[in-house]
This record gives sequence, C-alpha cells and structure tokens, in this order.
Amino acid sequence: MWSFDSMDAFLFAASRAFCSPLGLFIQIQGFCICLLLALGWALASFVRSKEIRRLKESTKSGNEFAFLCYDINDLEHSNQVNLPRVSVVMPLKGFGEHNLHNWRSQITSLYGGPLEFLFVVESTEDPAYHAVSRLLKEFEDDVESKIVVAGLSTTCSQKIHNQLVGVEKMHKDTKYVLFLDDDVRLHPGSIGALTAEMEKNPDIFIQTGYPLDLPSGSLGSYCIYEYHMPCSMGFATGGKTFFCGRMHDDDFRTDRHGVVSGLRDGGYSDDMTLAAIAGAHKRLITSPPVAVFPHPLASDLSFGSQAKIKEKKELLGSHVLLKLRLLLAGSLAICTVIELLSMWNLTRIEVQLCNLLSPEAPPLSLASYNWCLVFIAMLVDNFLYPISAMRSHFSQSINWSGIRYHLKDGKINKIERSKEKGPKFTDLGGKHLYGKKGAPNNGSFLRSLSGSFVHWRQPKKYDV
Repeated sequence: MWSFDSMDAFLFAASRAFCSPLGLFIQIQGFCICLLLALGWALASFVRSKEIRRLKESTKSGNEFAFLCYDINDLEHSNQVNLPRVSVVMPLKGFGEHNLHNWRSQITSLYGGPLEFLFVVESTEDPAYHAVSRLLKEFEDDVESKIVVAGLSTTCSQKIHNQLVGVEKMHKDTKYVLFLDDDVRLHPGSIGALTAEMEKNPDIFIQTGYPLDLPSGSLGSYCIYEYHMPCSMGFATGGKTFFCGRMHDDDFRTDRHGVVSGLRDGGYSDDMTLAAIAGAHKRLITSPPVAVFPHPLASDLSFGSQAKIKEKKELLGSHVLLKLRLLLAGSLAICTVIELLSMWNLTRIEVQLCNLLSPEAPPLSLASYNWCLVFIAMLVDNFLYPISAMRSHFSQSINWSGIRYHLKDGKINKIERSKEKGPKFTDLGGKHLYGKKGAPNNGSFLRSLSGSFVHWRQPKKYDV
C-alpha cells in the first residue's frame, strides 16, 4: 500500500511532466481544438438559423408549403411539369429497426417531377428484400419503384456494386441520380430542394446533406453522435464535404472524370472516392443548408462499432505547482463547457429545422439527448481516437456488413464472404444480415414488420 510520501512523489512527478514544454504544448493544443470546434458550430448554427427564419417568414406571408419551397408560385402546375426526372438509387443490406420508417419517408416524397426509386440488394436472401417488397406492394399504385437484384461484387465493395447496377437500370430520361443510404429519413421537400440547387448552378458536381444523429440512449450511440458533429460544420456552411448524395446522370453514363471506373475498379468507399475525383478535377461539392436528415441510431448499438473518434487531450490534477495546474485545468474546463454549449445550440437548431421541414412527422425533441452521456462520449472518443487511428493505419482489411475486404494500394484486391464466420448483425445499424432465400423470415421478424406498419406516418398528408 502506498504511503502519503509515495503519493506526493507521484503527484509531483506527474505535475512536472504536465508543466513541461511538451505538456504545455499538448494542453494548449487541446484549448485550441475545443475553441475551434465551438466557433465552427457557432457559424453552422448561424447558417441554419437563417434558413429557419426564411421558413417562418415564408409561412407568415401565407405560404403554407414553405417546407417544400420558399416561393409558392413554384408549386404551380406549369412549373411542376417542367421539373427534371430524378432516379433514387438505394443500396440495401440487412433489415433493422428503423429501416421501414426511413424507406417510407423516402418514397413518400412530395417532389413534383418524374421520380423513380430503385432498391438494390445483393440477393433475395437479404432480409431487406422481403421487407422492401412488402412496402412497395402497398404503394405500387402511387410510387414508381422496383427492386433490383445486383448479385455479388467481385472488384469493389458490395455497396458500390449495388449503386452501379442501380445506375444501369435507371430510366433513360433521368437527369439526376440520388444515392441514398437506408439509415436516413428524408423530408417531403428534400428531393425538390436538392434538384433546385443543381438546376440553379450547373457547375455542381455533387449535392449532399448532413445526417443528424438521433442517439438511442446507449453510450455507443452518443459516441457516434459526438464523432459526427464536427462534420456538421462543412455541411451547414455549404462548403466541400466528403459524403456523396446527388449527381448528374451523365457523369455515370459517360464515365466523366473516371467516375464509374474509379468506383468499379477496387473502390471500397463511394463518398471518399468521389470526393477525391472532385478534388482532382476541381469540381464543386455543395450542401444546401436545408439538407439535414434525421439519422436514428440503433437501440442495441454495440460499443465495439466506435472505430474513428476525434482526438483531444485531458488534464490531470497535481499537488505541487498548484497555481499553474489549476489555471490549466480551469482553462480546459471553460473551453470544454464552451464546446458543449456550442454543440448543444447547433443540435437544438438542427432539430428545430428538421421539425419545420417535416411538419407531418412526429416532432424530434432535444429533450431526448442526454448531455451527461455526450460529455462522457467526448472523453471516450478522445481516448479511442489515437488507438483506432493507429489500428486503421496498419490494418489492410476492413469488415463491412459481414464482408471482409482486403486492400492493396488503397483499393480492394480480395473479398471474403462467410456466413459462418461473419457477424449476423451490423454493428452500427443493428440489422439482420441474413435470411432465407425466396421466403419470409421467421415469425419474430414478421411480427416486428407488421407492427411497424401500424406506427409509421401516413404518406402524402400535404397533397399539392
């Protein structure tokens, strides 16, 4: 058992280490990171707040459909009939607790132009195949949609393979293609807003949006939320981002800038590949301020799925050199509080914006966020970031949705599939990855599916 003298000696040594030039540099770096994040979130809050004011002013002036477009004259039939055709391509893998609600929000879009949805699966064994088949059957008379079976990928990730097959199957008159992940919810006017921006500026290469994480209550979900929040700065200000969304169909039909070949030949991350292509050819990537999409996280999210987290430094107390240590600790505490307040404010504004953009949906609530867990998630993220960064640097393989991809020179050169060895559920989405070929899944799956239909929102509440 340590004596008080030993404890004093330890605290003295630790205090000297933290007050050394290197220790001071690390702590000052922590102050700067906290304050830069707080400033970035404050600027993002300002941009999102402007959109909220525009929505409210448009509503006050008599436009009850401001959540669709600011100028109600744009909803005139003469304008709607001239809207370009859009194809929505959604690569699917597995079926989770939020998928049905997400898909329903996507296919019940109030976009006034020609619109088709292509749900692309690897095979009929995928549980998503049965779930989406039931959903589309319900809307077969109202929505232009189909399910595409893509088969197994051999040269790229399964997601990219599904996307490219979907592009091949889209309508010949399509002008814009929108890639959607199955874990986000759209607002009724989202497709129209993205289309309007691309029509306004033909130089745009990619339109994208920010997924606002809705933590389920577990620490893992709050770690995901805290890790994604810095990304909201680039999305909110309309700057260049690294998440793929809407593109011109001609970019795929003509393989402009090597878009198709870059994805097909060893591609494993669609957003990073397209961002690299855009950067190399100086093409524009933008994100409209209204492109904020609710992203509900799985309730059984495992803690092991937190692989990438931002890095900061925490401080320790000290017995000797007390004044300097208290000053450093107090400064970091103040910076951390400022950072948390800025994060809270941006989340509050984005929740309010989402509610205005989806007036027919159950409102999101800031009260569902546990800010004590957000603070704990920050500490956990700070600890795990350097570990995960080192692991990612030295590892040459990655497991996505039960498929292991081996990389060489930044591209996929080997794909391994094994139902026996791989996971049955995804870490992030909590999805069932495997089902029975050509037949519905077991009773529990059917019960959850039928029960979900009862609670999902009704489509086309606002019929224009």
